[in-house]
Amino acid sequence: MRLIALALLAAAAVATAAPLRLSLRKLPLVPAVHRRHHANRTALLTQQRVDGEANQGTDIPITNFMDAQYYGEIGLGSPPQKFQVIFDTGSSNLWVPSSKCSYFSIPCYLHSKYYAEKSSTYREDGRDFDIQYGSGRLSGFLSKDTLTMGDLKVQGQIFAEAVMEPSLSFIAARFDGILGMGFPEISVGKVQPPFQNMLAQGLLPEPVFSFWLNRKDESDIGGELVLGGVDPAHFKGEHTWVPVSRRGFWQFKMDSMEIQGSGTFCSGGCQAIADTGTSLLVGPPEVIDEINTAIGAEPVLVQQCKAMVHQYLPEIIKLINNMPPLAICQAIGLCGASGNGADARVLSNSAQYRRLLKMYGSSTTAGQEAPLVVDGVQSAAEQEAAQQAQQGQQAQQGGRKAGGSNDGAANDGCQMCQYVVQYVKIALASNETMAQIMQNLDRACETFAFGSGGEAVVDCTKLHTMPTITFNIAGKPFVLRPDQYVLKIDTGMGEAQCVSGFMGLDVPPPLGPLWILGDMFIGPYHTVFDYGNERVGFAPAA
Repeated sequence: MRLIALALLAAAAVATAAPLRLSLRKLPLVPAVHRRHHANRTALLTQQRVDGEANQGTDIPITNFMDAQYYGEIGLGSPPQKFQVIFDTGSSNLWVPSSKCSYFSIPCYLHSKYYAEKSSTYREDGRDFDIQYGSGRLSGFLSKDTLTMGDLKVQGQIFAEAVMEPSLSFIAARFDGILGMGFPEISVGKVQPPFQNMLAQGLLPEPVFSFWLNRKDESDIGGELVLGGVDPAHFKGEHTWVPVSRRGFWQFKMDSMEIQGSGTFCSGGCQAIADTGTSLLVGPPEVIDEINTAIGAEPVLVQQCKAMVHQYLPEIIKLINNMPPLAICQAIGLCGASGNGADARVLSNSAQYRRLLKMYGSSTTAGQEAPLVVDGVQSAAEQEAAQQAQQGQQAQQGGRKAGGSNDGAANDGCQMCQYVVQYVKIALASNETMAQIMQNLDRACETFAFGSGGEAVVDCTKLHTMPTITFNIAGKPFVLRPDQYVLKIDTGMGEAQCVSGFMGLDVPPPLGPLWILGDMFIGPYHTVFDYGNERVGFAPAA
């Protein structure tokens, strides 16, 4: 009889529950933050251990939280202690900073913290919590308390109190923590995610939630998360539904994608996820390189390399006979006192630069071997030189991903400077003029492999000439205009930088290869996450 009464009460609660609307705030991106946190997504995807045990078939959560522009308010405890969190469909755990955070965890002191002793509903759990990000490990312990979202109160929600956060990632964050909205299968520690607890406690009328993200720069309204339903005012027409192909992330099959006038990618179909914790459009690096080339985007490091050459070449030439490469780069301010992680391989591999000079030099001195080019095709030696240059740079990139220096931008600038100094030494010995050296270095900048699928920039004045891009899902086309797939970022110097919304990420099997449709797609297309029917729906946003 008692079980029947409880069942009737739960049914009555569902019958009277109404969808909950939560307002979202929007935060503009800055270039340094934008670049740094792509590494965090990479680290999470390549992480092989969860909670200290081998990951046996459990997917690792994808989250690019610092790229995420949208966050909202929740409360933990009684009375509620307020936090700003990212609502992330690419992960399944809730965590916030703890009042017990480490003395060395600087971000903890810049954000709201949870105080267990101030809550009458706090219950101890005590299990360890651990996630590896690209810039360091986030660690803490699990606790249990009441979660408040709008008018909803979720009893006994298990969440993580973070005591150590990666400094570079979280110091500048406007939000305090993450609230994961993925499937339970990817929850660290097998913790029941908040949305599933809401359903179990009969707090929602339907097992769905939906996102409307406002992409208008001039608006203060960031968007809206609706728990338990959809808001018809935020979409036009009907949703196109695609089934979840793998529980964990909100993963589905994408039929193909097309670039206007440039061909089709993923023509045989590929796996994709809808991820509110990622701002960009992410795919296999080699495909992203092709897409960025097709839309006229140039790798950001290529631009930086050219700018460095034009600004510092005269100074380099003045110093080149009296100082080694690292000292020159330190003297002009492109390398720190320690070299900013400079690789000795960069300083010693002069043969590589001679081959590059032969490839791009416009003249040769008497007795030098001329470039072996037949009908405009590189010789085998030239191809080998290019391949060695690429392998060397990829090795440096791989070292950073595997736990090297966190300050990738500084390393890249220092390494590029040393490349240039070595190059100039060889060019001067070959009697190149200043103009020839400048031209050849510009061409070399375009050829150095600074990392496949990396950040690329476009000319903001040429957006109207760029092609549309179509994602075909469940037999329907979803078109993005250039102004929708290009991200305008405030550089902090009174001007905007236009960054391609396409970023490469090599997701290893069995999870990958994988495409991630982030806020750039979810913004133009209102997205419904239907947990009950295990499907995702897209409709034009209103």
